[in-house]
Amino acid sequence: MGGVGKTQLAAHYARRAWQAEEIDLLVWVTAATREAVIDGYSEAAAGIREAGASDREAAAMGFLAWLEPKSSAAPPSRGPTVQGRPVNPRWLVVLDDVADPADLRGLWPPSSPYGRTIVTTRRRDVKQARPDSRVVDVGLFTSDEAVTYLTAALAAHDRHEPADQLAGLSGELGHLPLVLSQAAAYLIEDGRSCAAYRRLLADRTVALAKILPKTGALPDDQTVSAAAAWSLSIDRANQMDPAGLALPMLRLAAVLDPNGIPQVLLTGRPVLDHLTAHRTPHPDAAAEAKAGASRIRFRRMRSDPAEAGTKVTADEAGGSLKALHRLCLIDFVAGNGHRMVRVHQLIQRTVRDACTGEEREQSARTAADGLMALWSGGDRDTLPVQALRANADSLTSHSGDALWQRHPHPVIQRVADSLRSSGQPTAAIAHYRRLADSAVAHYGKYDREAFRARHAIALCRGEAGDAAGAVTELDALLNEFLKVLSPVSPEVLRARGDRAHWRGEAGDAAGAVTDLEVVLNDQVRTLGWDHPDMLISWGRLAHWRGITGDAAGAATMFAEVLANQVQVLSADHVDTLASRGELATWWGVVGDAAGAATAWDGLLGDYLRVLGPDHPETLKARRNLARWRGGAGDVAGAVTAFEELVDDCRQVLGPDSPDTLQARQNLALWRAESGDVAGAVTAFEELVDDCRRVMGPDSPDTLTARHHHAHVQGLAGDAEGAATALEALLEDYLRVVGAHHPGTVKARQSLARWRGSKWDPAFAATPASAAPSFRSSARFPGDRHYLATLANAAYWRGVTGDAAGAARALDQLLQTQIEELGEDHPDILVTWGNLAYWRGVAGDAVGAAVDFTELLAENVRVLGPHHPNTVRARESRAYWLRMADKDPADVARGFTQLLESYLRTLGPDHPRTLATRGNRAYWLGMAGDASAAATAFEELLQAQLQVLGLDHSDIEATQQHIAYWRARAALDSS
Repeated sequence: MGGVGKTQLAAHYARRAWQAEEIDLLVWVTAATREAVIDGYSEAAAGIREAGASDREAAAMGFLAWLEPKSSAAPPSRGPTVQGRPVNPRWLVVLDDVADPADLRGLWPPSSPYGRTIVTTRRRDVKQARPDSRVVDVGLFTSDEAVTYLTAALAAHDRHEPADQLAGLSGELGHLPLVLSQAAAYLIEDGRSCAAYRRLLADRTVALAKILPKTGALPDDQTVSAAAAWSLSIDRANQMDPAGLALPMLRLAAVLDPNGIPQVLLTGRPVLDHLTAHRTPHPDAAAEAKAGASRIRFRRMRSDPAEAGTKVTADEAGGSLKALHRLCLIDFVAGNGHRMVRVHQLIQRTVRDACTGEEREQSARTAADGLMALWSGGDRDTLPVQALRANADSLTSHSGDALWQRHPHPVIQRVADSLRSSGQPTAAIAHYRRLADSAVAHYGKYDREAFRARHAIALCRGEAGDAAGAVTELDALLNEFLKVLSPVSPEVLRARGDRAHWRGEAGDAAGAVTDLEVVLNDQVRTLGWDHPDMLISWGRLAHWRGITGDAAGAATMFAEVLANQVQVLSADHVDTLASRGELATWWGVVGDAAGAATAWDGLLGDYLRVLGPDHPETLKARRNLARWRGGAGDVAGAVTAFEELVDDCRQVLGPDSPDTLQARQNLALWRAESGDVAGAVTAFEELVDDCRRVMGPDSPDTLTARHHHAHVQGLAGDAEGAATALEALLEDYLRVVGAHHPGTVKARQSLARWRGSKWDPAFAATPASAAPSFRSSARFPGDRHYLATLANAAYWRGVTGDAAGAARALDQLLQTQIEELGEDHPDILVTWGNLAYWRGVAGDAVGAAVDFTELLAENVRVLGPHHPNTVRARESRAYWLRMADKDPADVARGFTQLLESYLRTLGPDHPRTLATRGNRAYWLGMAGDASAAATAFEELLQAQLQVLGLDHSDIEATQQHIAYWRARAALDSS
């Protein structure tokens, strides 16, 4: 690259060698052309022989022959002399700024122990011309070197500037030595401060040449400005094969990201079409002469009629990049498996400064088309999306109005859409606001582009966790644009549907249902039953009906939506697949977890076929399949599936993707369910930290992760820590989303549970403790938050000593749930189990045993034989049979069945499995089979030694049981 200080380094080396008397002859040749090299050698020959030569080329060859070492030479030192001159002089030839290594063919100084040759060039292929040479790459200053240089250069003229300002300036100038020296000279000559100069530099309307010294004021004996040096390289590259493509290619690169442009963008169809139209292979000498030597311009080329209709190929476009690379005008770097092109930002600015307005607009529109062509397959299907966004950002900052002619270019919105789809709604809001402001400036306040941008801002606010803010934003948008748009125009209907959805997310599910019913009717009337927007609203209505408690109705409605989507959109459309997922989920909520798992398994196969294994929706399908497999009783399988999913999400989406964080949360929850509560606590500690870092402290996902962390803390035995964490969480929920948001209600319920567990059961037994507005707030039938509050209050009523009162409250709750949720709803089975438990605690062990016997049968029917709740019901039945003084053989059979379930679902090493082994062994003995009891305890001992270790307190107790039952068995047999 020109401007890195190659000439200055060569001059420093030559000066030091001469002053140290290490050389007898120093020849410096400005080697821009072959003719210049011959002239330099000829002049050197004349100086040596003290006479001129009429044949310059012959003189040059004579000079090279003179450099050849003599056969009788002495070692390189001040050896013998003839007429005062050394026989073998020590020489140094500097060939500065070689433009084309081919110019040196036959003109390379000879290899000699007495001589050295230094070549400076911007060409990377110089070693091909002289394989025995050693290439030294000269790069940019480091940041510290640049600041040190500026500080010293200014201090020499009694100028002192703040270090942070100099660091900022060096970064803005790309740490390029030549430009830094010229900027320092400008500051010294002009007298303005570094901060003022940086403001001038940031003004893109000011050409770079205007804020650097004029040719006569250049520092350090420099003869050309940086811009002039680069213009020579650019002209040279444009003449190289394939001729006429380097300049239009560099104009395209000049409006893109200097830190990395995907090479595939610069060889794509939009760029090839542009290069075909703007290829300029033949220089117009007259135009260049007219431009004058004092102006920095690039050669204008006229098209060759023979080539004007020939389409440029991708190989030719790649060849133009290689030409620019050989001249050090660009760099190639590897980035995430893709080749990227880097261009120094000042080269970019120099190229942009030399462009006409039309050239800049054409380059900007072509670059935008190229970016959209790459983006068309989706963010993750081609290149790292960060590279596409960075290039789009650079493009929009350098394109002026080029992307706003008639209508905004799609790439402008694509950046914001990409940020939103990747889980960065806050960052997307800033882009949408700029888009809205620009749309207003170009097209007016009520333009549809401004409406769309403001609509997107509202959606991003909701996705960032501010559901109420999204509703407020949409209200303001609708109130303003209903002045110029019909209330049933497609844009307004979409906004009304989104407002209803976010009303539900803000906690008003019943209001969302009401609003969506109105929107759906308007859409059916104006758009028809087969319009995609209508299908979206229909699906949303089904969803929020389910949230209000009508899970069966939600499943039925999604089945109807799905049938219409298959007809209108096709079976493989992403919206159709999404509705299949909703339908499967609501089946699970209704109580058919096994059916939900089966449906998700089939759906996953279709996602794999349609979208591929790495698509985010495919990964979400795997997450739901693992969830419902766990819900159907396969807890160990769920843990394994989530472990595999987390690894794949990290690899495909990155460790900070919202989907990766969600998969980690699911994994931690199922670890806790499997009995690894300590591991779940650790996992949530790490997850909360990462959620705060990635999504912010007030993100819904961060708040949810904190809630789960507090819950597993309590499960691990730290009720006090759980309550303390939930108190802090509740304050944040109240601040962020308000008192009636579902997240706030759940936090209150959890706080009541864990506060009651540690300190104040009486407080937790009061329904109002879980919801201060409990008595006055309106509710809808099947409101699960309301019903959960009643269940929690009943539980803590029993904890305070009123077991009979808890049983009565749960009996009433059970009747309400049956009326509002249906007999097979999973929540009813949970309440039935709690009712049976408190009946037993209240003294009715027989009634508890009967209830758990009936409940076990229902759990098997509804949830399946291996569901965690079924296993717990089996465990409780065995316990209350024992407490009811039932036949020990019946109790032993109950524990045998329970052990089989635990071995299948929890594994042989789970604490519950080990405890059940002990209970089974005990009741085998109580049933009269002492020998079987001793054998069962011996099997338990082996498992305990493997899991707990020799020093665990349970080992001694089991050994005592073995001794006891072996003795009983001996007595029985005697």
